[in-house]
Amino acid sequence: MRDKEATKAKLLDAALEEFSQYGIAGARVDRIAATAGCNKAMIYAYFGSKEGLFDELLKIQVDRMIREVPITPEDLPGYAGRLFEAYLVRPQLLRLVAYHRLENGFSEIPKAEAEAYKHKIEAVAKAQMEGRISAAFNATNLLDLVVHMSILAFSTPNATRELVERSVRRLIAE
Repeated sequence: MRDKEATKAKLLDAALEEFSQYGIAGARVDRIAATAGCNKAMIYAYFGSKEGLFDELLKIQVDRMIREVPITPEDLPGYAGRLFEAYLVRPQLLRLVAYHRLENGFSEIPKAEAEAYKHKIEAVAKAQMEGRISAAFNATNLLDLVVHMSILAFSTPNATRELVERSVRRLIAE
């Protein structure tokens, strides 16, 4: 008897590397199945399609990042620094998001990402209403700026956590 969860986990592990390296269009289910040591029919049985596998993988990776690097509105510099470090250790999430945007456009945000962002915006807005952090920017714009500074790990070779945290401190200074 097959262990469905173990097979799904192997497929998801293989898909993480495949999709983060080749994107949605360039990824091949044959390679994912071979790397996982599974029949490619299992991809369709468990996820419905290559895109379904990608969507599930992206959701899992976003949920993992939310758990590992929770938003701390009262310490946005520390939050940006922790995100920066997490992206250095696991750049696959940024690659997955980038491929999703390249292949689907910027107007179609993955559901998992949109849900996570909504929660973070609400947390920042609450901290602003309570006077715990600057309200110089609305919550959405402030969070956008903080998150994009943390992505310097992905796009700027000389960026450091200290630079990211110092930048966010200046951003929220009143």
